[in-house]
Amino acid sequence: MQEKQMVNDILSMTKSSLTNYAAIISECENQQLRQTLQQKRDGDEQFQYQLFQMASQKGYYKPAAKASQQDIDQVKSQLMQG
Repeated sequence: MQEKQMVNDILSMTKSSLTNYAAIISECENQQLRQTLQQKRDGDEQFQYQLFQMASQKGYYKPAAKASQQDIDQVKSQLMQG
């Protein structure tokens, strides 16, 4: 397996894990377990961002195009209304 494939696989798995953490944390009643899961999630978010930066620099990962200010304002407006 090439480095590019491995990096993209790890990014994908980490993204999935972060989604799962959100669901688990939101349903966790035990405060100590909740804090432990939040710390683990925070660490994984930092790892994901560092890996994303490396992948982006090497051209392995292409992020979505940057949103225009008009698009950003539109989303903000919609969120404020909801």
